[in-house]
Amino acid sequence: MADVTRQLSEFAVNITYDQLPAEVAERVKLLVFDTVGIALRARHDADSTPPMLASVKTLGMGIGSARVIGSSETYGPAAAALINGALAHSLDFDDTHSGGSIHPSAPIMPAALAAAEMTGASGKDVIAAIAAGYEVQIRLSMALTPSDHYARGFHPSATCGSFGAAAAAGRLFGLSAERMASAFGIALSQTSGSLSFLVDGAWTKRSQVGWAALNGLVAAQMSRDGYVGSGDAIESTKAGFLHAYAPNPAPELAVKGLGEVWETMLIGVKPYPSCRYTHSSMDALIALREEHAITEAEIDAVEVGLPKTGWHIIGEEEHEKQNPKTAVDGQFSMPFCAAVVLRQGALGWDDYARHLADENTLALTRKVTTVIDPKAEAEFPANMAGVVRVTTKRGTFEGFAAVPKGEPSNFPTDDEFRSKFDALTEPYLTGERRDQLASALLSLEKAETIGGVLELTRPDIDQPLRMAGED
Repeated sequence: MADVTRQLSEFAVNITYDQLPAEVAERVKLLVFDTVGIALRARHDADSTPPMLASVKTLGMGIGSARVIGSSETYGPAAAALINGALAHSLDFDDTHSGGSIHPSAPIMPAALAAAEMTGASGKDVIAAIAAGYEVQIRLSMALTPSDHYARGFHPSATCGSFGAAAAAGRLFGLSAERMASAFGIALSQTSGSLSFLVDGAWTKRSQVGWAALNGLVAAQMSRDGYVGSGDAIESTKAGFLHAYAPNPAPELAVKGLGEVWETMLIGVKPYPSCRYTHSSMDALIALREEHAITEAEIDAVEVGLPKTGWHIIGEEEHEKQNPKTAVDGQFSMPFCAAVVLRQGALGWDDYARHLADENTLALTRKVTTVIDPKAEAEFPANMAGVVRVTTKRGTFEGFAAVPKGEPSNFPTDDEFRSKFDALTEPYLTGERRDQLASALLSLEKAETIGGVLELTRPDIDQPLRMAGED
């Protein structure tokens, strides 16, 4: 094993719940709580869910006892990892890590859940495994330099997520450091994730994060059974992950402070179901709207300044961003997100169906332009900042937000976590069931196995399937 692969492998296999700093264990539980609520809603409301489930069943992957969040049906472990990973990311409401420009929970938690069901692992072991996955995934993205990785057309939540998922699953399988390194090598051969969804609003952003969860689980299981993968998969200068997927990687960042500095504590939680790069600007626009009582009728123009990396994702190309057609388009359109919050002061999942069909919102969307702003760029990559200027008949109002709501330094309160969870799950869980599920997730360390916790995600309200885009 080469050095980076060796260090990450040894870290992942040796991590235990009792060795975790208390605040890290508590943070993992909050992130699991948040992610389960998102996945449960997506199981029933995301438009991409029915065809994905149909394909999984047609392919014979629907036979097994592994649980899917929000479903009464069970699947094979690999299918459960795929589905839960896609569900966790389908609303684009899941957590992010600013420095890694990445979504940590969506690929990692589902692989851990599937592996835990396979092994009968305890809640404490699941927490430790997820923490291991977070650290591996986030650090690899930082080592790639996210902007360079994006520039090559890759989606780091999917590419780096495969390694984080392998780390989490491998930890629960009890792999040795050598076997974990082999799992990383197997995962490398299947690692993918394209930004092509930005072109036409495709659903592949959701599924490729699910595939990362599946890939990591499969890689860990194959290594568990003795299959051999490359032992220096991460840093090999010939065909290793870092050198193949970015032009100027910094491998040392993958292991800097490993086990001492916990990137898990820098994971942020989303208050809006849209690309994280839109959030600071939305915070600033909401503040301006409230402070100056701005109404949509008086708005002549809106300019949003972004860091360069964010602008390429949510601002370019202007015509497409000003004319979104699908929910995915809207989630990655700064003009659309700006228009919605200027009209109503908030953005929720159900707003996509409503506002994509609202001519007043779309007209305001076309008044919003985006630029690369030096003030926002100066904050990057530590913060995904936003500068906003709203020109009205009364004059121009300017605002700035460096740290979006939900980042560790601006973290949600317990009540805000619960409000988000309730809003997502209320259509499908009674108040009593929501309380039971919330309690089980927030005390996950007490669970002897994970199955009983996942059982509580099964709907106990008889609701027809509701799709995004339907009233």
